[in-house]
Parts: sequence; C-alpha cells; structure tokens
Amino acid sequence: MNTLILPLALLCGLVLCATGVSVFVAFRAHGLLAEIDSRAQLAKGRKDEQPSEPDPLRATVDTLAAQLRDLQSHPHVAAQVGAPKAGFNLSKRSQALRMHRRGEAPEQIAATLDLPRQEVELLLKVHRIVIQNV
Repeated sequence: MNTLILPLALLCGLVLCATGVSVFVAFRAHGLLAEIDSRAQLAKGRKDEQPSEPDPLRATVDTLAAQLRDLQSHPHVAAQVGAPKAGFNLSKRSQALRMHRRGEAPEQIAATLDLPRQEVELLLKVHRIVIQNV
C-alpha cells in the first residue's frame, strides 16, 4: 500500500502546483489588462487635451503622393545621346514598301517612319533587285 500512496502524493502535489500557476497567470493577465486600459484612457485624455498636430507619417505620405502625381503628369524622359536607332523591323519595312507602292518619295517615307533616308533608299533598292529576280 505504501507504493500506491507515494505516486498519489506526487500527483496531488503536481495538480496543486499547476492550480497555483494557473491562478497566478489569471491574476497577472487581469493586472496587465487593467494596465492596458488605464494607458489607453490616459492616451485618450492626452489626445483630447492637445490640439491635433499633424502626424509626421501622414505628412510624409502626403508629400510622396504629391511627388508621385507630379511625376505622372510630367514624366521625365532621359534621352540617350549617341544611341543608335533601331533598324527596320518587319512592320516598318512593310509600311515603307506600302508607301513606295503608293508613289511616295523616299524622303517622305523616311520622315514619316522616323528612319534615315539612306536606309529607306537601301530597302527600296533591295526590293527592286528581289522583284527583278522573281
């Protein structure tokens, strides 16, 4: 029978200890909640006493929003100095040939498509050679 009493005593001690810890945690949580409420009331009282000051974060957000609106209305385009223009792509080539078939001059085709005149003349010469060989 003594062998049964020792584990029961340990179990009772463990339950008693767990109950004590639970009660302590409950009182501590109650105290922390009361402190949070009192701080919230104090902060609310301070806010009511002082005139509303502009929030620095709000001011920063407003400034950034104004800068964004300014950039959207006046985009800054950096010009690439000395960068070569792209050559003929398929659509510009077909447009140039279509304009040539309508009788437009190479200078006018170059100006319309924003291409160098020499490239348009070269395209037309190559096109004539291909047409002759077909």
